[in-house]
Amino acid sequence: MEVLDSLIGAVRRCCEGFPDKRTGTNTRYPMVDVGLGAFSLFFTQSPSFLAFQRRLEEGHGHSNCQTLFGMSRIPTDNHIRALLDPVAPDHLFPVFGAVVAALERSGGLAAFRRLGSHVLIALDGTEYHRSTKIHCPNCSRRTRKGQPTEHFHTLLCATIVAPGHAQVVPLEPEFIRPQDGHDKQDCESRAVRRWLARHGARYGRLNPIYLGDDLLACQPVCEAVLAQGGHFLFTCKPASHQTIQEYLTGIALDEHVERVKRGRTHVTHTYRWLCDVPLRADTDGLTVNWLSIEIHDAKGKLTYRNSFITDLPVTRDTVAELADCARARWKIENESFNVLKNGGYHLEHNFGHGQQHLAALLVCFNLLAFAIHTVCDLATGAWHQARKTLGPRTRFFNNLQALTTYLVFVSWTELLEILAGVRAPPRPP
Repeated sequence: MEVLDSLIGAVRRCCEGFPDKRTGTNTRYPMVDVGLGAFSLFFTQSPSFLAFQRRLEEGHGHSNCQTLFGMSRIPTDNHIRALLDPVAPDHLFPVFGAVVAALERSGGLAAFRRLGSHVLIALDGTEYHRSTKIHCPNCSRRTRKGQPTEHFHTLLCATIVAPGHAQVVPLEPEFIRPQDGHDKQDCESRAVRRWLARHGARYGRLNPIYLGDDLLACQPVCEAVLAQGGHFLFTCKPASHQTIQEYLTGIALDEHVERVKRGRTHVTHTYRWLCDVPLRADTDGLTVNWLSIEIHDAKGKLTYRNSFITDLPVTRDTVAELADCARARWKIENESFNVLKNGGYHLEHNFGHGQQHLAALLVCFNLLAFAIHTVCDLATGAWHQARKTLGPRTRFFNNLQALTTYLVFVSWTELLEILAGVRAPPRPP
């Protein structure tokens, strides 16, 4: 379990660097234990994990908190919420880099590469808290007629995706907050540019292509991508890009048609493209390449249509794969947000709100748990074998939770080999 042990070690090193802003005399729990305690809840997908381990420790003198996560003491939920509230989520960002490095070392990143050597990074925002009662200074607010004011949190997610690949890997998030002193409210477009400025250079080695919806298909975002050495492939709706539509009007576009088998029938993919069109009408408008795809079923009925802009060359040889990659943007919705909200991670649940950084920090722990799970799924070893043996994600974590509730394991290898059925469980002491 080299990959899992190394990544939990990376989480531990970040937790060791958490600032300790306690002003009283209560030093019962080291900050590293507080951080690892929070992480363990998300990693095991068990809100009661610490309570179960506390009972094991009372009966046997030690628990899985010590053996699996390296904690010296088991903090209470109240201590976790109080002591982590002042800790900014940025302290956890190095672990996301460690996750990608582990994916590279294990060879798993190769399966994500498309269009030669490029890695696709989808950018999109989502809410992770909404309430009419619970709020903090970092909450955004919305008011609907006849309804109470809603307080909510939103984050911008960057996620490695690939068409035809079932897994996704989340990267460092960027948080969208009320911006004091700014004339304009914070928004997804601004968050994307901040994310690129903070992290774009670090991921330049991946030769990234950034995917996004029509909101990002604007000159400031495209220029921000190019400034970091990346490429863009954004959805481009006709209604919001009048200049491009004017260039397309009355022109015989290059066209490529493919007949694709789908089940027992065939569908027709029609691609069109036009290169070197201005993104906007002024003299400083960025020049982009435009492409579109239409899909007709066996009876000729149109079932899908979309168009995109990119800085990459569009030719008869590349247009189909470019469109396929652009459509992979939806994986951030389906394989990421949907799993995080409905697949056991409970992204929208209020695990603790706080008044400073608690809500954002807990979201980072949740994203890290998802990212580490994904890398372990893709790597060879006991975790992969256990997942393969048990099948669905929910069954795997239900079994993991049940075993760790009653038994103490000396290592992750022992636990996962038992889950995989290649080792007998230990007898209770």
